[in-house]
Amino acid sequence: MTKKITIGIIGAGRIGKIHADNLLRLPQVQITAVSDLFAGPELSAWAAERGISRVTKDSSEIINDPAIDAIFICSSTDTHVPLIKQAAQAGKHVFCEKPLSMDIKRTEEAVAAAEAAGIKLQIGFNRRFDHNFKRVREHVLIGSVGTPHIVKITSRDPNPPHEEYIKVSGGIFMDMMIHDFDMARFLTGSEVTEVYAQGGVLIDPVFGKYGDVDTAIVTLRFANGALGVIDNSRQAAYGYDQRVEVFGSKGSVAVSNDHPNTAEVSSAEGVTRDKPLHFFLERYNEAYIDETRQFVDCLSNGQPLPVTGEDGVKAETIALAAKLSYQLGRPVQISEAVQLKQEAEGAGSHV
Repeated sequence: MTKKITIGIIGAGRIGKIHADNLLRLPQVQITAVSDLFAGPELSAWAAERGISRVTKDSSEIINDPAIDAIFICSSTDTHVPLIKQAAQAGKHVFCEKPLSMDIKRTEEAVAAAEAAGIKLQIGFNRRFDHNFKRVREHVLIGSVGTPHIVKITSRDPNPPHEEYIKVSGGIFMDMMIHDFDMARFLTGSEVTEVYAQGGVLIDPVFGKYGDVDTAIVTLRFANGALGVIDNSRQAAYGYDQRVEVFGSKGSVAVSNDHPNTAEVSSAEGVTRDKPLHFFLERYNEAYIDETRQFVDCLSNGQPLPVTGEDGVKAETIALAAKLSYQLGRPVQISEAVQLKQEAEGAGSHV
């Protein structure tokens, strides 16, 4: 009988519980412990229902447990870097939710620690595992659209987050659009070299209160010459809007929204169908399952990870460049983003 991979989960909020349930689908996995700062009777009951024997408030109990092979880090963003470093020192493989941090230097430190320790570090860019987007990537790879010329990505949430979340989110470019920056790299197979961002507060003044925007458009230039455009909104009245198109020299490939069903009603009054799936937990349910499965498979067979720490660094750098572009009102080269941030901080500006 093959030895099971033992996993501990740090952070038992919504996403931590989703990962736990997905891991429990895999026969080669055993979740032995969960930690959360606010662990109490409710979490203990939840864990007991799933056969998870240990619940603690102290993440170090999981990191230092010699019986645990890998850790899922699903806690708040500010904890990611120290937890990755501790896990690396303890020889634990890590799956970490995005972003690794809000600071490129700290993110690079975490990735370097993982590499030095020889542990696997996968980042939670779940959209790479979406059935639609994977198909777009496959068509680009096999040359169905020829040389990519234009990439268009739309990502709009059905409802804006609450104020407590907004003030610590890191802003729309780091919190929301970072998925699209990763998707842009994934779909084209090329690196972003320049971004130009524009944004506005069109939905709720609370975003402006924290120096954020709720509506944004970013244009991108890629190393292979392609151009891209990403649009984000924190509120789409009709539901979760997730669309992609890659246009190239031979044609285009595009995917639209997923719907609860394909029924379409035609009558004298018009043609109607159900609205798109309402939120990311529904839209990307299978993608979450697949990213978890692939991480575990990589631990089992020693294959390279599908999403690495370096992918996290690159997406965060694009997000930083987009934020700087919005603040400066000009295009920003990816190569100058870190230096611009350091100059701004030296002058007392907040980036």
